[in-house]
Amino acid sequence: MPRSYFLHQGQRGSALAVHVTPGASRNEIISLMEDGTIKVNLASDPADETMNIELVSFLAEVLGVEETCVEVVAGENSRDKLISVLDMDAETAHQRILAKID
Repeated sequence: MPRSYFLHQGQRGSALAVHVTPGASRNEIISLMEDGTIKVNLASDPADETMNIELVSFLAEVLGVEETCVEVVAGENSRDKLISVLDMDAETAHQRILAKID
């Protein structure tokens, strides 16, 4: 069944669907997939337990928010994750992500 995730406007922020590819040469946003999922490459090792921490740190930097505003709310042990971003509307998050696509 195909996933159908999009940026969502929440009461206190937005939610992002993210697909992570670990083991890259650097942290970068690769693309915005057709279903709205953000494809991210991370330099962390796939077996490294700190991959979620690195993802949160990287997305906080990209979005220009504190790390405490970014949280993995689903998919902690998966490459497909749902990320909560507090105090940022979906449109602002979308624009900041598009500006960082390599």
